[in-house]
Amino acid sequence: MEMLTGIREKEIYTIQELTEEKGSQKQVTVEGTIHSIRDMGEVVFVILRKREGLLQTVFEKQKVSFPYEQLKEGACVLAKGQLQKEERAPHGVEIALKDVCLLSSPCVSLPLPIDKWKLNTSVETKLNMRPLSLRNVRERAVFKLQEGIVRAFRDFLYKQGFTEIHTPKIGARSAEGGSNLFKLEYFHKPAVLQQSPQLYKQMMVGVFERVFETGPVFRAEKHNTKRHLNEYTSLDFEMGYIRDFREIMEMETGFLQYMEELLKKEYQKELKLLNITLPKTSEIPCVRFDEAKELAAREYHRKMKNPYDLEPEEEQLIGKYFKEKYDADFVFVTHYPSKKRPFYAMDDPEDARFTQSFDLLLHGLEVTTGGQRIHDYQMLADKIEKRGMTQEGLETYLNAFRWGMPPHGGLGIGLERLTMQLIQEENIREACLFPRDINRLEP
Repeated sequence: MEMLTGIREKEIYTIQELTEEKGSQKQVTVEGTIHSIRDMGEVVFVILRKREGLLQTVFEKQKVSFPYEQLKEGACVLAKGQLQKEERAPHGVEIALKDVCLLSSPCVSLPLPIDKWKLNTSVETKLNMRPLSLRNVRERAVFKLQEGIVRAFRDFLYKQGFTEIHTPKIGARSAEGGSNLFKLEYFHKPAVLQQSPQLYKQMMVGVFERVFETGPVFRAEKHNTKRHLNEYTSLDFEMGYIRDFREIMEMETGFLQYMEELLKKEYQKELKLLNITLPKTSEIPCVRFDEAKELAAREYHRKMKNPYDLEPEEEQLIGKYFKEKYDADFVFVTHYPSKKRPFYAMDDPEDARFTQSFDLLLHGLEVTTGGQRIHDYQMLADKIEKRGMTQEGLETYLNAFRWGMPPHGGLGIGLERLTMQLIQEENIREACLFPRDINRLEP
């Protein structure tokens, strides 16, 4: 009987290990996918794609027993050869091949030139062939960077004493309500896909005080814009015993600063590859909602239309103004009208028409919504009644407040929007592995 004792060591070199052995002339073994083949006659440069990036190998037709004709882009191989120093190659090393073992080979020619620097094709084509288009080095770098954002979110909040939670995505009732709900049948009962983990994370503040979650949320909005998805990843946190909603904004500012440092330290390769200049996080200006509306109207001679929300053009103009005047990439817009915020939002005690809530704009686009929540049961019940809502489906949520809850607040960050703004793309689908929108349910 075989007994497993852990991970079995493999004599396979990573790119990092190869760079550490630079100049040693060692015999090494690597594995990877053939990314591109450059035939120079007797010498062929075979570029392998590995999880860390690209690795150059040299295939001399007279010195390798493996038949050159069987080399194909997209083939997975086990390659052996001598490590050589070569400053012109990626990572400053290359391997002079001695032997190649074919592990698998594509059945057809690749329909996209993924070895090119940039895929000069439409977003739709890239999405239709997503498993292939993501093998392009630049496309892949976007999601490595996205990994860094989530990693920073987790690491920072762990350091701040938060507990990670995982809440259900199917429920009897949603936190936000409205018409943009995906409805489904759940064992002959009506159910919805959650628009937010809001109600659950508030309940969990009564358990752990500080909680966070990363997970999918669903919005059945029948739009087809470059800034919306029907399923996206939300980075949420909720924290108790706050004095006011500015503590939530301060916590997010701390996260953004931590994220900036982590990306600079651990993801410099991706930042350079995508030519990204990270936004400034040392200071973030704050402006009230009503003042921001007036500012956009006054400075850019624009007539106000919707008095209860910021239109996309207004967000852009506010971002433009603070960039030009204060060189700020981020802007907190605070005190949104109560009419536009959910029932659980804390009203401003000085003016109940507004709430103690905020949005965070990055380069003129909302990437975060947050604020202080109502923590008093009677105040919450009164607001539900005032809005003409019923408590049906909210009983468990409301019980948490009957049993006592601390002052608390939190936020939700749209991961794809944040990524889109960091990489300076115009279409949010470029920042989502497998987007879901009104027209797309595959792949």
